[in-house]
Amino acid sequence: MIYEIQNQIQDQLDRISNSLRAFSLKLTGNNDDAEDLYQDTAVRIITNAEKYHPGTNFKAWAVTIMRNIFINNYRKKMRRSMIIDQTPNNYYLNSGDKTVINDGEMTVAFKELMEMVDQLPDDFRTPFMMAYEGYKYDEIAEELESPLGTIKSRIFFARKKLQKMYKIAMKERA
Repeated sequence: MIYEIQNQIQDQLDRISNSLRAFSLKLTGNNDDAEDLYQDTAVRIITNAEKYHPGTNFKAWAVTIMRNIFINNYRKKMRRSMIIDQTPNNYYLNSGDKTVINDGEMTVAFKELMEMVDQLPDDFRTPFMMAYEGYKYDEIAEELESPLGTIKSRIFFARKKLQKMYKIAMKERA
């Protein structure tokens, strides 16, 4: 029964493939992206064959699937490329010739911070240092062969531990 439905879907898909390809090219404006969109749509149609109701307009169903895939991909692409300026009160950037000295640079030297990092357990220090060096979370997870959530939590807990160590060091100095 399932194979029969999939064969019927495949036959209908073959009949409208030229118009689907044309529609995908119209949406994307690029031959390679259009072919990718068509293939994604074909896979989605075939894998969801049981959701199609015989007797309804197959072409409209397929076009709706393609349009939704295109919109979702477009939104993902826009989210990835969006840069959000979270700088509060940008008007302070050029607020005159007053300079504020950063006490943090004077009271705790970089060497001391690195000594604190070295005191962390390896499970926390390694992902923390990789993040410090500019690796992205997913790259760290792949390199260390650990789940992404584990890497994120280890870096978070490493930061918390370093904050506690820093507070203790500042209290000892006072």
